Amino acid sequence: MKFSSDAIINAYKVLDDGRISFSEALTLIGTDAPHMMDLYSLADKVRQKYCRNIINTCGLTNAKSGECSENCSFCAQSSHNPAKINTYPLKTATQILSDAYKIKKYGLGSFCIVVSGYGYEAVNDEFEKILMSIRQIIRETGLEVHVSLGVLSNETAQMLKDAGVKIVNHNLETAPSFFHNVCTTHSVTKRILTVRAVKKAGMKICSGGIIGLGEEPRERVEMAFALKDLDADIIPINILQKVNRPNSASGKITVPEILNTVAVFRLVNPDKIIKIAAGRETILTDYQGLVFHAGANGMIMGGYLTLGGRSLEKDKNFIETLN
Repeated sequence: MKFSSDAIINAYKVLDDGRISFSEALTLIGTDAPHMMDLYSLADKVRQKYCRNIINTCGLTNAKSGECSENCSFCAQSSHNPAKINTYPLKTATQILSDAYKIKKYGLGSFCIVVSGYGYEAVNDEFEKILMSIRQIIRETGLEVHVSLGVLSNETAQMLKDAGVKIVNHNLETAPSFFHNVCTTHSVTKRILTVRAVKKAGMKICSGGIIGLGEEPRERVEMAFALKDLDADIIPINILQKVNRPNSASGKITVPEILNTVAVFRLVNPDKIIKIAAGRETILTDYQGLVFHAGANGMIMGGYLTLGGRSLEKDKNFIETLN
């Protein structure tokens, strides 16, 4: 859809609790060079109104790495991907607790346990060990515990809630209509049902996706609205990186496209946490600060599963300069 500067003027209704339509969002995601800063300024105003000047941060541990049965084309942890990564079974409770203490040392209030694999639709020994680790971390560190464990059922989601988990991450990854292009071993329906199970259990859901998979701008807008319909509380946006992903689907994505996407996600989901994750240091590079003035208000610190990020100390200093 051809961009018109009137689209930005019309989108100011979001500041008055109005909502933009799919067609309006599709126009805005194509904002061109003379008007981009106008779009980012509006997204920043919306962020300030609904979310204030607070950057949501979290740290994570890759508690089980690689050998996943699913064939998600973007993921280095898939057993279908020949990427050379460190693979290992579930860490011990002592190792996971040690990782949690490292996060606490840097003043982060939340800690996410991430486990590779299809998920836990039924309870098994591994799931029970994860529950034990969750309880231990809460008891000994006082950190808020989040998890990313793949597909869940109503039963396993409720057990996580009972163990003290506050937030579950389970990404849609991309637009529902595009999902079959990046994974065929399970459907997007499984992901949507997991999101609903988490919400039903009374936990918050962290659900977003990856841009640069070869999708069109229309699919990025579709994902923004799908997450709105699912009432995602936190929306992480990852940018595909080719490092260690030789089999990954990819579509060239520019920095302006990334910033436009973040701004449109903010306008579609005005009161949600929009968290920039993988790719912020390596793809956005010099524009990393700008993304936090284009609608983003969250970041993952200290690395992204198989890829290292910046040091926690550097990110802490970065946040201080933003504020």
